[in-house]
Amino acid sequence: MRKVYITGVGCVTPLGNSIADLWNNLINGVCGIGYIEQIDRENLPVKIAAEVKNFHPEEFGIDKAMIRHNDLFALYALAAAKQAMDDSGLKVGDDIDPRRFGTAIGSGIGGIKTFEKEHANKMQNGLRRISPLFIPEMIANIAGGNVAITYNAQGPNLPVVTACATGTHSVGEAYRLIREGRADAVITGGAEAAICEMAVGGFYNCKALTSADDPMAASLPFDSRRRGFVLGEGSGIMILESEELARRRGAKIYAEVCGYGNTCDAHHYTAPHPEGRGAAEAIRLALEEASFRSGENLYINAHGTGTPLNDKGETMAIKKAMGEADARKAVISSTKSMHGHMLGATGAVELIISALALKNGIIPPTIHLDEPDPECDLDYTPNHARQWQADIAISNSLGFGGQNACVALRTVK
Repeated sequence: MRKVYITGVGCVTPLGNSIADLWNNLINGVCGIGYIEQIDRENLPVKIAAEVKNFHPEEFGIDKAMIRHNDLFALYALAAAKQAMDDSGLKVGDDIDPRRFGTAIGSGIGGIKTFEKEHANKMQNGLRRISPLFIPEMIANIAGGNVAITYNAQGPNLPVVTACATGTHSVGEAYRLIREGRADAVITGGAEAAICEMAVGGFYNCKALTSADDPMAASLPFDSRRRGFVLGEGSGIMILESEELARRRGAKIYAEVCGYGNTCDAHHYTAPHPEGRGAAEAIRLALEEASFRSGENLYINAHGTGTPLNDKGETMAIKKAMGEADARKAVISSTKSMHGHMLGATGAVELIISALALKNGIIPPTIHLDEPDPECDLDYTPNHARQWQADIAISNSLGFGGQNACVALRTVK
């Protein structure tokens, strides 16, 4: 079983469209949530979201034809992938055989904006006016497919679709591909662009979204005032490599990927298990594979959606997985308080954040945590970033369908 390193990262997020902007805004407690601007919000039941700002795909080398023929979620993935590949310096064909370079990029929903647009087109003009590109623009695997085409990644291609756990599962499966020798490097992560009428209406009607009017009091993980999550969008992409490849070419290393837990609650199609059963097992499995030892400094990037059920259940899951004593020593934060819930992209972005926390020795905060819920009684790094060097980090993601994912990272000396 080979060691696996993160050697390149890229992002498009509500907190910035570069890693430098994302990190700077995170550690300064900047909130990327605001009033919806990209669609008319007048008739929406929810008027706030965590939108990507100032995104211009041509600035990331994406040509006009690709821009014209792709849903926004795929463009986010291509932009983040360009950053990650440039950051890693990996040269396909020179450093790695294309057949040993894989792709694992997922989306929780895929091209829902395209679906909404073409449905309106059909209703107005009839079936024969539906775009011939409707299906390839909409399908959830197309972001990964287009990234693979762009970078000649001829190895395993695994687009994961596990709702809000998509990004984390994608990275976990990429880690396994390299660890087990099926690939030498994988470009991996998630992408989502679901701020549209159908998604807002659907999430609101299933009582998942907050109805808060104030963007600064909307995403409230672990706070007693929380009422639901804030819909976000974006992409997080990273390059994973085998230790041998990374060392041979002198690659910059952010962290080692060292553990992965993948479980299902088998309980309910939207609600988490009331005792955090599946989430606890995913955390336990990731920490066990990472050889976590009691007393090590552990950072947890929590799923922390700000929904009443999730935050209480995740707190129980952390305690159940680690034991009460070690759970109370862990330093935890929910960065969704700043960037909202990016659905299939969120786990990948949060793993990037976890790697940066390890590398920089700074824990980003959970902002707006002013009235802690007594049932959420762990150390959630309220309101201000903290200088603290973690030895190991885990990132949790929990999705509709009872999907649970946890990936563990270690510092590399």
